[in-house]
Amino acid sequence: MKKTLLSTIVLLIAISTFAQQKEIYMFSYFKNNGQDGLHLAYSEDGYQWKALKGDSSFLKPMVSKDKIMRDPCIIRGTDGLFHMVWTDSWTDRGIGYASSKDLVHWSDQVQLMVMEKEPTAQNCWAPEITYDDATKTYMIYWATTIPGRFPQRDTSAEGKKLNHRIYYQTTKDFKTFSDTKVLYDPGFSTIDATIVKDGKHFIMFFKDETKLPAQKNLHIAYSKNLTGPYGDPTPKITGEYWAEGPTTVKIGDKWIVYFDKYTQHKYGAITSTDLKNWTDISDQIKLPSGIRHGTIFKITAKEFEALK
Repeated sequence: MKKTLLSTIVLLIAISTFAQQKEIYMFSYFKNNGQDGLHLAYSEDGYQWKALKGDSSFLKPMVSKDKIMRDPCIIRGTDGLFHMVWTDSWTDRGIGYASSKDLVHWSDQVQLMVMEKEPTAQNCWAPEITYDDATKTYMIYWATTIPGRFPQRDTSAEGKKLNHRIYYQTTKDFKTFSDTKVLYDPGFSTIDATIVKDGKHFIMFFKDETKLPAQKNLHIAYSKNLTGPYGDPTPKITGEYWAEGPTTVKIGDKWIVYFDKYTQHKYGAITSTDLKNWTDISDQIKLPSGIRHGTIFKITAKEFEALK
């Protein structure tokens, strides 16, 4: 009897420990134009997602003249904080930034003037953050148009002078930042970059923003270093639809790339084990209604219970 009781106790402790170690997938996103701020959804399998807090906002935007919070990207920092950046305006030369210990209580929002030294910069769109273990540095990157800076292949965009490239800054503490530099110029208008590390390589998923001739699809580029240089883009990995806002997660040996099929007002997903051959699994995923461009990150089961 004692042996059986002991075995049961050990099993319960093991189950409890496993539950605490289990990670929950989180999806940060916005709805409509981003005017009500940050939304969060969760998933235990990376396919089926449920909105938290009744799909209401966790944080209302307070910076920039437009006061919007589009494209929120959240990363867990080595300092124990969650760091978030977002598109705070359609036309500003800065991006929004805030941090949190628990995803509920946030620091004061600030505007990082990442393109302050470029007076003709038209915008700062879809910023993201990636951490580099080797240099213990965070890289913040986004898309900006600077008229006349690069050859304009897309004649349909000349009226608005939209010809984006990916720019970046680095920081170790989100207080001091490096000078802004070009991160990626594939020779065409490029937005919505997201970068993850896999083994010895950094993998960039991004959107070809060319409208004429129509592209609007996703590609991959690789680099041995987070800050580049990144190689030539692969052939497109998405299908015959317009896609933007990629975010990715690797579950086991499978990569899943989520993206916004924005002209169809729904989300799509593709999966691959080799990053070359892709299968559309859009019919296998479920996300909150009205979800727009966001990013996937992970939290512990304990953090999730506190968040609920």
